[in-house]
Amino acid sequence: MASREKAAYFKGGILPWLLLAPQLLVLVVVFFWPAGEGIFQAFFLTDPFLSRMLFVGLDNFAALFASPEYWDSVRVTFVFAAATTALSMLLALALAIAADQVLRSSMVLRSLVIWPYAVAPAIAGMLWLFLFHPAFGVLALALRDLHIDWNPLLDGGDAMALIVGAAAWKQVSYNFVFFLAGLQAIPKALLEAAMIDGAGPLRRLRDVVLPLLTPTTFFLLVMNLIYAFFDTFGIVDAITEGGPGGATRILVYKVYKDGFQAQDYGSSAAQSLVLMGLVIALTVVQFRFVERRVNYG
Repeated sequence: MASREKAAYFKGGILPWLLLAPQLLVLVVVFFWPAGEGIFQAFFLTDPFLSRMLFVGLDNFAALFASPEYWDSVRVTFVFAAATTALSMLLALALAIAADQVLRSSMVLRSLVIWPYAVAPAIAGMLWLFLFHPAFGVLALALRDLHIDWNPLLDGGDAMALIVGAAAWKQVSYNFVFFLAGLQAIPKALLEAAMIDGAGPLRRLRDVVLPLLTPTTFFLLVMNLIYAFFDTFGIVDAITEGGPGGATRILVYKVYKDGFQAQDYGSSAAQSLVLMGLVIALTVVQFRFVERRVNYG
């Protein structure tokens, strides 16, 4: 006799809402309330003490899009996001392929690999600053011994390379774990069949491994772009503070500078909305066009 499935039924409609209340309260206080305040302030001019507010409609957005400095931050952000995403994913994929056989039987090593991801962004930025500081950085001094001109405090290209390296290093371990899991999920019979057919390592990588990794790659592409746009504020603040000359002033850092330092809350709120809309648009484009190339079979 088949056993009947047991289910819980609530006689009243109040108890489920009471059980959901703590989580809903957290969402309202932490997310919806600040988001609502940001949307509200984007259409007002306010004084530094928030005592007076003047409705200006879309003037904050118009001033934003007319500012060359803002468009320069947009360009810097796209360069930074593209370089960070590409570098972190390529390094993680290379490490995962090399470590596929070595770490297959070691749960401890696979757990340890993720540890750098637990480092706070500000700490990661300070570590890289200490290593590459032109005055006392160990690696900067090594570059000087090799007669390589390196000064991220004065050169915008060096500063961009430094924050890209720090942000990619922070994200490599996260990507590595997913790529390694994806590699170990590939049926070995397919690789063995390709070997029997005479396919070399590069041919197997191109025709077997990479197509089967497309779901993982697509997921990581979305997550890495979101990380580069939002979660790298601490790295930029710790290393360059947006300098030199705005060469590393990404959009999320410009929101902070205009809002908390310049105290232009209306412009900062407008930038937040534009940044959120930009990331949403990029995500939609990825799901609309890039996902077509993903092989879920």
